[in-house]
Amino acid sequence: MIGNALSLVIALALPQVIGILAGVATARSTRDWYPSLTKPWYTPPSWLFGPAWLVLYLMMGYASWRVWNVGWASPGVSLALTVYGVHLLINGLWSILFFGLRRPDWALIEVVFLWLGVAASLLLFWRVDAMAGQLMIPYLGWVTFAAILNRGVVIRNPAFG
Repeated sequence: MIGNALSLVIALALPQVIGILAGVATARSTRDWYPSLTKPWYTPPSWLFGPAWLVLYLMMGYASWRVWNVGWASPGVSLALTVYGVHLLINGLWSILFFGLRRPDWALIEVVFLWLGVAASLLLFWRVDAMAGQLMIPYLGWVTFAAILNRGVVIRNPAFG
C-alpha cells in the first residue's frame, strides 16, 4: 500500500512540477507583458488560469497513475506513459514560448504538437484504462480552447501576425 501511495504522489506531483517550472519561467510576462496584449473577447479572467491548470494537472496526474498501476509489463503501458511524459515537456515548452520568450506566434505552432500529444496520451491511456482516458478529455478541451485563444492573440497583435 505504501508503494501505491508513493506512486500516486509522484504521478500527481509530476505535472504540477512542470507547471510550476513553466510558471517561474513566465511570471514576469504575466504581470507586465501579457496584460498589454489585445486579447479576444472570450479570454477568461487571468485569475481562472491557475485553478484551471491545477485541476487539469491533478486529473492528468491521476490518469497517469491509473495507467502506471496497470503495470509496466501490461500491453500499451510503457508506450502510453512515454508519450505522456513527452507531452508534459511539450506542455511546459508552450508557456516558455508564449510567455517566457513572448512569442505567441511560435507558441501557436507549438500548440499543434501539444494538442497532438494530449490526444495521443488520451487515446493510449484509454486503451489501457478507460477511466484514465476519460480523465484526459477536459484537458484536451482546454488545450483546444488555448489554441483558439492563442490564435486570437496572434491575430490581434500585429507584431506576431
